[in-house]
Amino acid sequence: MTLRKHPKPTTRRQSRSVKLTPFDPVRYLKSDAAIAEYLNEALRIRDPKFLLVALGDVARARGMSEIARDTGLGRENLYKALSSRANPRI
Repeated sequence: MTLRKHPKPTTRRQSRSVKLTPFDPVRYLKSDAAIAEYLNEALRIRDPKFLLVALGDVARARGMSEIARDTGLGRENLYKALSSRANPRI
């Protein structure tokens, strides 16, 4: 009777890894209906910080430069106001 050798366990270098990317809702905000649904959900959650981030996502989906031009606000100021680090005061 011969014993079969088990293969060596794979090391981290030898194993295939799955590359994950962070979720970005902007990729899915292509239509007015998708944007409306997204903002309605953000309002339903009733968290000002979450709503602010959702508004920033919508602004990025629409194009920050276009929104800055339409509103007369600076693009950099919009990025700051709609970032996840902003302090929402409504």
